[in-house]
Amino acid sequence: MKRFEELFAPHMDAAYNLARWLTGNESAAHDVVQESAFKAFKFLHRFTDGNAKAWFLTIVRNESYNWLKASASNRWIAIGDEISEDDLALSHSQTPELYAMHAEDAKRVQQALRALPPAYREVIVLKELEDMPYKDIAKVVDIPIGTVMSRLARARTLLKLELLKLHNHE
Repeated sequence: MKRFEELFAPHMDAAYNLARWLTGNESAAHDVVQESAFKAFKFLHRFTDGNAKAWFLTIVRNESYNWLKASASNRWIAIGDEISEDDLALSHSQTPELYAMHAEDAKRVQQALRALPPAYREVIVLKELEDMPYKDIAKVVDIPIGTVMSRLARARTLLKLELLKLHNHE
């Protein structure tokens, strides 16, 4: 138990952040992180003193996609959900990058990020919000470093386009 806490407790915020952005659902993110922590604990014997954050976030990523697949048939229920001011304030406290921005700008960035396909959203979250190196993102997402870089470049372009669309609709 002590080894688990030392290795993974420091990465719980990053795990929640990734799960929240991938699932698009705060409650699901909590469930995903809890299930991921359980699996990390259960399979701790398989972790061989590598990068604990990358190993744990790989589990979180996989669990997030499992949640998305399982909830796909119920997806229509969540489409109409809007971000309340309380949710916006909560997300500000969890992502320092967004906290510094004006509330309206933060809302636009969140909307634009949610509009990105998950494959692009996850590399943006891991690089820009979690400040992970390319090699660690490659481990988490299970793609080559070159693909991480090209996907990140594409994700940034798509994010800019989404932000422009949102700006032009005002």
